[in-house]
Amino acid sequence: MNVIEQIHKHRSIRKYKSEPIPEDLLEEILEAGIRTSSSGNMQTYSIIVTRDPDLREQLMEPHLQQTMVVDAPVLLTFCADFHRMRRWLALSSAPDNFDNYFSFMVAAVDAILVSQTIALAAESKGLGICFLGSTLANADQIGEILDLPKNVVPVAGFSLGYPAENPELRDRLPASGLIHKEKYQSISDEEILNIYKEREEKGWQRYMQSKWLKESSQKSGVENLAQLYTTVKYTKPSHQEYSSKLLDYLSQQDFMNNTL
Repeated sequence: MNVIEQIHKHRSIRKYKSEPIPEDLLEEILEAGIRTSSSGNMQTYSIIVTRDPDLREQLMEPHLQQTMVVDAPVLLTFCADFHRMRRWLALSSAPDNFDNYFSFMVAAVDAILVSQTIALAAESKGLGICFLGSTLANADQIGEILDLPKNVVPVAGFSLGYPAENPELRDRLPASGLIHKEKYQSISDEEILNIYKEREEKGWQRYMQSKWLKESSQKSGVENLAQLYTTVKYTKPSHQEYSSKLLDYLSQQDFMNNTL
């Protein structure tokens, strides 16, 4: 299939066959990722390929016990990485201007771009992936397990392997609610509700298939999907905690020297 057809058929894979990924295939996919555009062609990212079962077992906790971390034969972690470049600058007697938050964002964008390229390359070869939002949420714990040096921060990751399931395609918001022509277009409350209409129905049905989410929603008096998101799934205390942890970790990793 061509790349656009492939993109339209994307689904997250959470169940995998035990079949290993051949080393030459994995290298081909990773080499394709390295062709991704990056800021200034600096390539301020690193890709950590974790096959070792014991290491992946350790990574289960910061990845919130998501079973694909150990069920898939490979776990990829994409890191914002100025460590390599800053060492090169020092060896070349060049000024080091990359110990700040903006540099972290530059490197994070680089890492996320390459992660998507590799995801597409993997799917083109019949492999399945599932992105793990827990990578950024628990970057500090993951960084400790993976022995990350200063100026390296995990920002994205996904499980990788041959699919053992073929889940239904998830709904997506309509293009009319996401694409703005020429400038940002303000929309009415009615249009907002219309944009989320299908998501309200299908998302609610899917989440109610989870025993935990259903019971938590009932206990919290949740009446719709929006309330489920911010009352049960993505609470303010949890996001405040993740934000605080990440900022502390960025400081620890020497990305917060913003004094003028």
